[in-house]
Amino acid sequence: MNPYETEKLLNEYLLFHYGAPEEVLPWDIGPREGLDYAVRCVTECLDASNLPEGARALDVGCAVGRSSFELSRACSEVVGIDFSRRFIEAAEALRGGGSLGYLRVDEGDRCSKLHARIPAGVRPDRVRFEVGDACNLRDGLGAFDVVLGANLVDRLPAPRRFLDALPSLMKPGGQLILTSPYTWLTDYTARDEWLGGHEGMSTTEALAEALEPSFTLVGMKELPFLIREHARKFQWSVAQGSIWRRKP
Repeated sequence: MNPYETEKLLNEYLLFHYGAPEEVLPWDIGPREGLDYAVRCVTECLDASNLPEGARALDVGCAVGRSSFELSRACSEVVGIDFSRRFIEAAEALRGGGSLGYLRVDEGDRCSKLHARIPAGVRPDRVRFEVGDACNLRDGLGAFDVVLGANLVDRLPAPRRFLDALPSLMKPGGQLILTSPYTWLTDYTARDEWLGGHEGMSTTEALAEALEPSFTLVGMKELPFLIREHARKFQWSVAQGSIWRRKP
């Protein structure tokens, strides 16, 4: 079974995307700079001042949708796509109702009931969600001014296929934002499909090789993130964010 269809990961990602700092990290100690990752992928990487009127955004691998909602602050239309049907159902429930209940694991079988809520100031009327495959995106999506792929490339079976599709999805001058901790695992990606991550080439170098014919690198960011498993166990990682502009 796809782990991203399980109740466990659905609950973890709702907390990851929508949990208040005190709900995620109940300790005075801990890496608080890793909180609000789905927000920071937009606020720290998107140049909203250089978007055209009526900008369109595509959030590929949107999970439960927080970055898509954040993009709606600056973009008139946002399409969020994820391979997980359960993630998309949760994102759509939030879009339609504004909140969604879920369980946070505290210890063993002990859980707390929480609610994910879309934040003030976003425009859910500008957002739509759909199930889709980043390696085989459907025809008819059109061209976008922003494409975000957060923690995506190292979970795809064929990441190069996704990268190859990007030029046709983006308008000239469009902003491409890719973030990933580059955790290559054969559970998700066969080794011969990895983008670097082996002797001779890093993933940073492999991305540049794939993208530079059609994109110009604008900047790089280090983006820590924190995923809570239970009250005393967390995943702390550092994603590399790369920001690109579509060449004319």
